[in-house]
Amino acid sequence: MNKSFLNFVLAVFIGLILANCANRGRPEGGPKDVTPPKIIKSIPENYTTNFKGDEIEIYFDEFIKIKDLQKQLIISPPMNTQPNVTPLGGASKYITIKIYDTLQPNTTYAFNFGNSITDNNEGNPYPYYRYVFSTGDYIDSLTVKGNIVDALLKQPETFVNVALYEVDSTYSDSIVYKDKPKYITNTLDSLTTFTIENIKPGTYKLIALKDNNSDNKFQQKTDQIAFHEGFITVPSDTSYTLKLFKENLDFRATRPRLISGEKIAFGYEGSYKNMNIDILSETPPEFEYRITKDEKTDSLMYWYKPRLKVDSLHFKVTHPTFEKEFIVRISEQKRDSLTIKTQPSGSIGIEEDLKITGSTPFVEFNASKITLLDKDSTQVDFKTRFDTINNTYAFQFNKTEDNSYKMQILPEAFTGFFGNKNDTINVSLKTKSASSFGYVRFTLANAPKYPLIIQLTDNKGKVKVEGYTHEQDVVDFLNLDPGTYSIRVVHDVNGNQLFDTGSFLGNIQPENVSHFQDIEIRADWGIQETLTFN
Repeated sequence: MNKSFLNFVLAVFIGLILANCANRGRPEGGPKDVTPPKIIKSIPENYTTNFKGDEIEIYFDEFIKIKDLQKQLIISPPMNTQPNVTPLGGASKYITIKIYDTLQPNTTYAFNFGNSITDNNEGNPYPYYRYVFSTGDYIDSLTVKGNIVDALLKQPETFVNVALYEVDSTYSDSIVYKDKPKYITNTLDSLTTFTIENIKPGTYKLIALKDNNSDNKFQQKTDQIAFHEGFITVPSDTSYTLKLFKENLDFRATRPRLISGEKIAFGYEGSYKNMNIDILSETPPEFEYRITKDEKTDSLMYWYKPRLKVDSLHFKVTHPTFEKEFIVRISEQKRDSLTIKTQPSGSIGIEEDLKITGSTPFVEFNASKITLLDKDSTQVDFKTRFDTINNTYAFQFNKTEDNSYKMQILPEAFTGFFGNKNDTINVSLKTKSASSFGYVRFTLANAPKYPLIIQLTDNKGKVKVEGYTHEQDVVDFLNLDPGTYSIRVVHDVNGNQLFDTGSFLGNIQPENVSHFQDIEIRADWGIQETLTFN
């Protein structure tokens, strides 16, 4: 046997060993594990009756981990003291639930884990695992089903709580603000349907909450709510539709404060309409004041002059539903100077106004110090409209396509509350050509009632343009920027040309809204659509 042959045999032998080792390790990974973990046993067993303990253990066939437990875990009925669930942040072959709350007698409890339990390696969830026990002799088995819709948007929020409040001698409408519900479930992150399980027979109030602070109570300022009018009786075969909406905040004034010289901010919640600010302190005969709305915050600005040699001022804030007096500490601070802001900049729509806003209240306006010219240097006439609360002049003038406009504002055209005047301001604007825009004509069919608000929105529900009709007629939208628009129609029951939301305590549902298929608007192109109502 020659040396070359021995070397060949040795090479083949080593190659077989290496190949065998490689196959054992399967560096290519093999088929991906998609099998969720399995439960081997529970102590006590799931669906135990006459539960007396305070600890539950659930064992799995592999290492598991828990994720997003705060969002995913729903306990029904809710507990005043949250149980301790382990492991959190690590892997284990079992889950321990330590209960600290005093359990109610003859009550069925359900721990809904959602998709929080996954295997440790691949993250395969054990979907919608529920552990159920009863402190009584039997497990309640009735259910309530339905779906969630948004009052205004195409899709409702995720992780919406759906709850039942037992209607007994202690029930009142205010219970949603003060107490936790009798039964609760959650739509989690992908569903718009709900099923509340393990309910006992009875009469209930059915509501839904987008509960942003997870306290199982309705907070008007932060939460959305939906409710079924009247009560429901369980058992029931009805599938309930709940319309989620954000209430208008009840009016409340917050403590005012001096933020610069002779400028006091009066904060509020709700709507500032019908909010009155009256000074109760003695003032000199030459005393003047103005009130404007702050652009960025929910505050009204109270401007006054002359400067008063006082330590504080006494005010009363009134509203049809509110009345309160406030003391504002006064100190000597620098007054705001007058600055001017113009909107829009660069490009202006054919039907859009040029708006000029001041940083202090305008008290005088001299139109003769303003000139407006088009691209041919032809003077363009304009009209103005003054919005006192927003301290804004709207300049209205006829515009033509593919044109440019130059406005020169000479010094002293505007005078502010403290006597400041503007410097020279130059504004340049352009309009686009007609071929840059598209249009759409809507024909309405089978509308149940008029008037209607027809809105074109972006994909987040923000209104871009809207129209209004009192009768079955065509509705045109001209000069639309190219893009995709969603179509939303508000059934304006009270004819105020606004979408009116609901009120839980007022037992008022929000106005109905219809959605239609999106449309694509192209430049220099028009389309016709029929909106057929079901």
